[in-house]
Amino acid sequence: MHRVVEPELLDDLPPADLRAVGSRADLQRLNIIMGHAGILSRAFRRQMEVNAFRSRPLRLVELGAGDGTFLLRLAHCSAAIGLTAEATLLDRQNLVSTETRRAFVVLNWSVESATTDVFAWLKQSAPPVEVMLANLFLHHFPDELLADLLRMASARTNLFIACEPRRSSLALAASRSIRFIGCNDITRHDAVRSVRAGFLGRELSALWPVDSEWQLSEQPAGLFSHCFIAKRHA
Repeated sequence: MHRVVEPELLDDLPPADLRAVGSRADLQRLNIIMGHAGILSRAFRRQMEVNAFRSRPLRLVELGAGDGTFLLRLAHCSAAIGLTAEATLLDRQNLVSTETRRAFVVLNWSVESATTDVFAWLKQSAPPVEVMLANLFLHHFPDELLADLLRMASARTNLFIACEPRRSSLALAASRSIRFIGCNDITRHDAVRSVRAGFLGRELSALWPVDSEWQLSEQPAGLFSHCFIAKRHA
């Protein structure tokens, strides 16, 4: 199955559109079903020197953060080990609710929204961050643009972790069945396109800059997902 990147309907709907609101709620449920918070949390714990951040917050960015609820689930997972963070939620739309922001505060996480294009943000001269996360985001970009995104990301972080759709017949069949859990027409349309734009093997590793200071890991995760990790050598 060749990788095909096509526009997804949710990306162009106004945030207040009722179908967009419903689709974002669907995505929250699908993230739970696919176990992405657990996948990223486990990868994060394996790769991070957690003890180095007992005395100060971790600096973290989520690319394509949407409404922030996915990172909030990761924050809950990290609360058990006493980790706090200064997090940037980067998205073209400001979708983070006051309730979600308050929930971060309860966990001693400070968050700010960066409402901008990911390439514009990566080109800024702001200080690097320790961790950069992407959940169901990288598959939106064709290889040429994605290679540029990963190249710029590699200059801004020491650890990059992404969880994306796996491009497989099983995932494609599952994407065509989500009507049975009540997903709306927008989500049903976009889910199929997300799988077709997903990843296999070492496709993301091949797009990461060739540099001996990076350790790359890439493998299937769960039934329908694909995990990529790039860690800078200490």
